[in-house]
Amino acid sequence: MYRLGIDIGSTTIKMALLEDTSVVATDYQRHNAAPIAVGQKMLEHILAHIPTTTELAIAITGSVGMGYAKRLQVDFVQEVIAAAEVVKRLYPDVRTLVDIGGEDSKMIFFAPDGVPDMRMNGNCAGGTGAFIDQTATLLGVETNELNALAEKAEHIYPIASRCGVFSKTDIQNLISRSVSKEDIAASMLNAVSMQVVSALARGVDVRPKVFLCGGPFAYIPQLRKHLLRVLNLTDEDCIIPQYTPFIPAIGTALLAGDKRFTCVRARSLFEKENMSASVEGQTSTLPPLFDSKDDYEGWLADKQSRYNHSSYHPLNNTASNYYLGVDSGSTTTKLVLVNESGQIVFTDYSYNNGNSFQACHNALQRMYDRLGEDIEIAGSCSTGYGEQLLKTAFNLDYGIVETMAHFLAAKYWQPSVSFILDIGGQDMKAIFVENGSIRRIEINEACSSGCGSFIMTFARQLGYEVSDFARLATLAKHPYDLGTRCTVFMNSKVKQALREGAAVDDIAAGFSYSVIKNCLYKVLKLRSFDQLGNHIMVQGGTFRNHSVVRALELLTGREVGFGPIPELMGAFGAALYAKGGNL
Repeated sequence: MYRLGIDIGSTTIKMALLEDTSVVATDYQRHNAAPIAVGQKMLEHILAHIPTTTELAIAITGSVGMGYAKRLQVDFVQEVIAAAEVVKRLYPDVRTLVDIGGEDSKMIFFAPDGVPDMRMNGNCAGGTGAFIDQTATLLGVETNELNALAEKAEHIYPIASRCGVFSKTDIQNLISRSVSKEDIAASMLNAVSMQVVSALARGVDVRPKVFLCGGPFAYIPQLRKHLLRVLNLTDEDCIIPQYTPFIPAIGTALLAGDKRFTCVRARSLFEKENMSASVEGQTSTLPPLFDSKDDYEGWLADKQSRYNHSSYHPLNNTASNYYLGVDSGSTTTKLVLVNESGQIVFTDYSYNNGNSFQACHNALQRMYDRLGEDIEIAGSCSTGYGEQLLKTAFNLDYGIVETMAHFLAAKYWQPSVSFILDIGGQDMKAIFVENGSIRRIEINEACSSGCGSFIMTFARQLGYEVSDFARLATLAKHPYDLGTRCTVFMNSKVKQALREGAAVDDIAAGFSYSVIKNCLYKVLKLRSFDQLGNHIMVQGGTFRNHSVVRALELLTGREVGFGPIPELMGAFGAALYAKGGNL
């Protein structure tokens, strides 16, 4: 009898076809939030190995699998039980199983004559494949390159793996200290190993033989090395099965229930008509951001006209004096040069990669290469985290606090501005203006869930660049309500959306709403939108995503304006300050 196990996880689909207990074929693909399309192609590949009239026992497992199993009328098997079944049937000498997946990790303790003790991580993604992927992104490498880097490491540094937010800070700190990518990669794998043991073993001895499974163990051998070192075990104490990433799928195939489907039925298993739950019937949806593509394009044209976007045209070298503004942020450096009329002549946006001084030096060099070495800089000003450093290092005329720089920039585009919301990669500033002066300022402290990195992280997890993710959001028909959860706990909400069959564009639009809800309700804690006034301006790279702008309009019931360079407004304000001196 043939059995098919399908493991639909948060980021991948694994399939294993068995004849009795022997593996006939396997397939492993990232689904990029499109399990239906990817699953159908994988199914065609798997079923090509058996005659079309063959009957199958089919079951589904995985963190995203339950919802699909219900709609497809296929049995569901909990993945920990599936993994345990493989060990009990095929590896009776195993005493501990350790499984690391995309966003979950599992540990099972087997007793010779007892019930297995099964443990899984909770809402924290520390110690999982997603944590490893995040580190690769920070280092600017592909995940499959981490193993080669870690092999060459010379030192291990402490990294907090309990939470992705804290680990990101630790890793960026190591990058700023010029620690090698090799050492950071190895330190991260060590942190993952320590997190898995501390979070799941919780004082219970991890006894050999130890069975290691999951994609990270299969594709990153150095992870196995670090885990065994943490456990004080040797290679002889562990088993690496031939089909390491497919263990839950194989266990699911073994446990496939009594229902039988012919291959004709199986070949159409993932077709859309089988997905009986319609998104229109879901209760967890929000109003669309735009009614149509024409609606969006009309809205954008109106904004560009109202806020004079056509005035932004880098000019030739025709002025006698120029004014320089530099915004040195935590992760990026922005540079803007204006002429005597305040028109923008040159802009530059680059990542610091842990070295603000070098980033500014390179940006200035690009400016001189473009405009010529003989241009006259009549005034200069810095702002941002690195304000004092760059002011001193490059002998700039002024330094100005970020909020004042953003205020000056907003007033340039909207003289009657009443409220300014600036959302960057990891920070947020809200400026309340009254009678042309700043009345109060609110800044986020510990939570980054309303910031740009919040969207970027999940866009990349789902296999999209931020710009593509933003375009999808503008045309979503049924934005999924993701609520106002923090970055760590949002993982489970996205899984729920995938289980319910939400499309990527609906999830993208849901993030746009979530960013604004986090800002309005968690950071600002607004009692009334009247506090914002009627002339709202938004700034920061996050607002290059027009769906976020529109979400703010829909949630507040007010028109929102933005200039042509929202990600450069701090540097632009600094340049205006340099031009006008102490305005």
